[in-house]
Amino acid sequence: MVDTKQEIERKYEATAEEAGPSGRPDLPGLPELTGAGPVATVVSRGVATLEATYYDTPGRRLLADGITLRHRTGGDDEGWHLKLPVGPDAREELHAPLGGEVPAEMATLLRSRVRHDPLRPLAHLHTERDRKDLVDADGTVLAEVSVDRVTARRLAPEESEPVRWTEVEVELAEDRGHDQRLLDAVEVRLRDGGLHRADTPSKLAKALAETERAAVAVESGGGGPGKPAKPGKPAKTARQVAHAASEPRRPLGADDVVLDYIRRQIDAVVRLDPAVRGDVPDAVHRMRVATRRLRSAFRSYRTVLDRSVTDPIGDELKWLAGELGVERDREVLTERLEGRLAELPEELRRGPVRERLHHWSHGRRDGARATVLGALDSERYLTLLDTLDALAADPPLRRAATKPAAPVVAKAVLRDYGRLAGRMATALETPPGPDRDAAVHQARKAAKRVRYAAETARPALGKPAQRFARRMRAVQDVLGDHQDSVVARQALRQLATQAHVAGESDFTFGLLYGREEERAAARERELPGLWAEVSRKKHRSELEA
Repeated sequence: MVDTKQEIERKYEATAEEAGPSGRPDLPGLPELTGAGPVATVVSRGVATLEATYYDTPGRRLLADGITLRHRTGGDDEGWHLKLPVGPDAREELHAPLGGEVPAEMATLLRSRVRHDPLRPLAHLHTERDRKDLVDADGTVLAEVSVDRVTARRLAPEESEPVRWTEVEVELAEDRGHDQRLLDAVEVRLRDGGLHRADTPSKLAKALAETERAAVAVESGGGGPGKPAKPGKPAKTARQVAHAASEPRRPLGADDVVLDYIRRQIDAVVRLDPAVRGDVPDAVHRMRVATRRLRSAFRSYRTVLDRSVTDPIGDELKWLAGELGVERDREVLTERLEGRLAELPEELRRGPVRERLHHWSHGRRDGARATVLGALDSERYLTLLDTLDALAADPPLRRAATKPAAPVVAKAVLRDYGRLAGRMATALETPPGPDRDAAVHQARKAAKRVRYAAETARPALGKPAQRFARRMRAVQDVLGDHQDSVVARQALRQLATQAHVAGESDFTFGLLYGREEERAAARERELPGLWAEVSRKKHRSELEA
């Protein structure tokens, strides 16, 4: 059984000037916290002894992404703990009972990072925790403040000598949300008491940094932690620093722009994996968008990256987007149909239309969810992640990659725009009906590709690329709403047929069908004027300036 909560905390440590006899920064004493914001009293909860072993892959993949996995005894919540970053000062914490193996649910959430690598003990921390509750005037616990005296040893690749430090954690009570004002009020008192925000995000990161620093000090003749190392190379003078800063740097190249965009999308796919598995709202959509942006970048910037390498990867990204799309398309369609139904007056909702729509959506949901999880659990998906990592580490660059970025990316955006212009001409010239619906859908995909290309180009082209992307987004939205209407009408025909067969009134579904036809027609009427505006030559000229 795995429990989940959101942990919101800040960590503090003493300044170097507060170093005690042990040679490590020690606390000058916890300052008075009564009166910090709504804090009325500080209640001591005693001292707990905690023994924690932290796990990671040999390459420390979890640590690199700010994730910690530990097995801890002692305290009120002993067991397995998995912490995933979700925002500033905030992490999602999963807890499972004590046991010898990493709980299956935790292992699944780590799969996009761990893949086929083993999880091994990385460090052991012994902590003496002095706990205090911050309580308001009504007796409600607002937060817990812990003074932690830590002794840590690195276990891999070899065991290190122990290092010690003291830190303070301030963690909000679960029902306090993200009470920024309380955290800020407490922080003012701690800073006045000689503390500052910890330089490392977790105890594990601190332990590894300190043990590695101690090992370097010993190797260089410093004699271990707390003892000064022998002098090394002299520090650079101000003149040397200024000279280094004045040396010419390589201009922004096309590879800088394109690879930065691609690496951010790869990171998004990996980072969103646990959220998709955990059924977090909108996670499927965001992962799908990242796969599409990657595939689009490969195609738009084929003069920068070798297509003989990226095309097969693009095919795999198309597969993954398709598997994710089953769930995402269901979400979008259900939201649209429920919204349209809510717009109708009660007297026009004939029969059990809400119940039928709910049953129809949830019947599709189970299959869609199974498709998504099946894809993420497959070897094909893990191979794709490894391939993306390899591409980011050793990109297949072409000659244009080292050229100045601006002309290369502008040309790519305009090339994609030319493709869109051709598809828009076809869509506008095709008579209303299924052929026009198909042509509009093809134009929508082309508009999305131009938008992604312009977003990629923004670091090189600045505001012109930003404005161009915004115009393409406007076109995409109109085309997308038209396509969503086409799909909604297909679903409404199915629902009307099911209602009729069951002996229910199909009036409401027919009414909604007619309204969707009207909406699609309105979008078709809107399209020529919108396209005439966004396709003005001056907008394209901005990119070439």
